[in-house]
Amino acid sequence: MDRAQKEKVVEELGQIFESSGVVVVAHYTGLTVAEMQDLRARARDAGGSVRVAKNKLAKIALEGKPCSSMADLLTGMTVLTYSEDPVAAAKVAEDFAKDNKKFEILGGAMGENALDRAGVEAVSKMPSREELIASIVGCIGAPASNIAGAIGAPASNIASILSTIEEKAEAA
Repeated sequence: MDRAQKEKVVEELGQIFESSGVVVVAHYTGLTVAEMQDLRARARDAGGSVRVAKNKLAKIALEGKPCSSMADLLTGMTVLTYSEDPVAAAKVAEDFAKDNKKFEILGGAMGENALDRAGVEAVSKMPSREELIASIVGCIGAPASNIAGAIGAPASNIASILSTIEEKAEAA
């Protein structure tokens, strides 16, 4: 890799570190190509990405970034899983680590906050952006459906009372 390519990689990594909601660092020693493709596919489906980069270049890209505290994690064969959604990459990494014992999560960063192994696990258990939006919409929609039910209830009650009176009149 020549100097221009290295500068390009450092710039790309810098963009990743600035724009990502969460970055998870893991060792991937012993994973097959098929397993790495599976990890990439899972990340892509969740709205994230996976990147393998030289640790030295990643450390250079981290200089001056909010998540620079995770530079200590960049040793050995590391892979970065990242996403704009602050939860997606952590969920993907945790799920993949459960299925593949060779994939060892070291930690990561969420904005300025450094995450250890337990921190990544805690973030992965949080609801994703889509889940939060769905629950908020559900909370907003519930009162409206209750109001509609309350407004419609008297009319249905009157109708059932009238049908009961009519049935009694016909029976008599």
